[in-house]
Amino acid sequence: MISARLRPGGTARRAAFGVRTPDLDTSTPAVVLKLDPNVMHHGGLGVIRSLGRLGVPVYGVHEGPWAPAANSVYLHGRCFWKPDPGETDQLLAGLSQLAGRIGRPAVLLPTDDAGAIFLAEHGAQLRPRFLFADPPADLPRQVAGKYSLYQLCSALGVPCPHAALPGSLAQAQAFAGDVGFPLIAKLTTPWAHARGLRSTSIISDGGQLAAAYQECAEAGVGLMLQEFIPGGSGHDWFFHGYCDASSACRPAFTGVKERSYPAHAGLTCFGRSAPSAQLRAEVTGLLARLGYRGILDLDLRLDARDGQFKLLDFNPRIGAQFRLFRDTAGLDVATAAYLDLTGQSIPAGEQVAGRSFLVENYDPLGALRYWRDGELGLGSWLASLRTVDETAWFARDDLRPFGLMCVRMGWRLATRPLASGPGQPAGTDFRYRSGRAAARPGRVAGDSQLSAITATSRRAAPQSHKEETPV
Repeated sequence: MISARLRPGGTARRAAFGVRTPDLDTSTPAVVLKLDPNVMHHGGLGVIRSLGRLGVPVYGVHEGPWAPAANSVYLHGRCFWKPDPGETDQLLAGLSQLAGRIGRPAVLLPTDDAGAIFLAEHGAQLRPRFLFADPPADLPRQVAGKYSLYQLCSALGVPCPHAALPGSLAQAQAFAGDVGFPLIAKLTTPWAHARGLRSTSIISDGGQLAAAYQECAEAGVGLMLQEFIPGGSGHDWFFHGYCDASSACRPAFTGVKERSYPAHAGLTCFGRSAPSAQLRAEVTGLLARLGYRGILDLDLRLDARDGQFKLLDFNPRIGAQFRLFRDTAGLDVATAAYLDLTGQSIPAGEQVAGRSFLVENYDPLGALRYWRDGELGLGSWLASLRTVDETAWFARDDLRPFGLMCVRMGWRLATRPLASGPGQPAGTDFRYRSGRAAARPGRVAGDSQLSAITATSRRAAPQSHKEETPV
């Protein structure tokens, strides 16, 4: 059994988390790349904790010093930077500057579509300084695009909802006449959408359709309309996995989205790990056909009309709720990617079933809508909270991000009626500050996930490096 090569001083904390410490090379740093301006994105924090608990020196890109994730105890260094994802030279220069600060090659993990697309299309010159997945250059953009994904599914015979890219309001109304209301409206390139537009929404009638079409037309944003597939409890599924250089997907996890925010058309705010051999086989077969490499997060809906899983979204990066999943070897997709990219083997394991995941700031809001629609009672909601295994923000070994999330959510709710304008623009200034882990080099903790990672994970590991002095 192995976990991490832990520095002196962590014995008491290791015992508290049930961690054993033989032979895993965690000397290679990791960078969590976040280009999405949403300061409340919790996926990056999950990566920081997963790798930081192993003992990996983790660096992050954040909006500013008061971003909740920027205050994790597991961050070795913080880059305060809000680049424009469309400015390729700016991104290359900033990441090269960060690499210079780190001083040695580092694993690079994007947490949003914009970052994954950028690395696939423009990352070649960064490879001497970073280790990251190498999918076909055009594939992340193709699968992240909503209508291009529909076209790809149609060409490959992958089940998916009917969709259209209307060139006029009349065409939009004609599609609605064919499939009926409600229907789904999606921005075709949500990673590049204008601020204030919702990437996915449910359209209930002709008036909402006309308003959505007009809003996108005025913003110059593409709008795709998609057939609404009737759902219900147990019909919304997601798939998380990591594909190596041969496109073999391991680990591969499946789960059920119990609640989302916004309700029925948003991110998972309460999910459950539920192994499905059928779904796993279908998705891993698709990934092999595509030659996909790297982390991925798929959303699907089980169509009761024909019994097929219909592919709704394909995100070519880590999913925000990835820490829901764990296998019997103690791995999640972030740790699997780290092991593979640093030349260590991924130990075999089976998905742990029944785990549940809660996003504390969004689930109450989503649950309120389900309650208003008569789909969820107060007792049922409270009962579901008692089953939670993993939370997006709260962690007893890393409390500060949770506290800052609460402060920010409170401020957002209090000031939303007064908010106006497009918000802060992207900034080109690059500022670097050491993180809390660098200030306390003896403090490296673990969790019960690590106690199960087997000793077979060490394979051709990179040479150890001396720990750099924080800049």
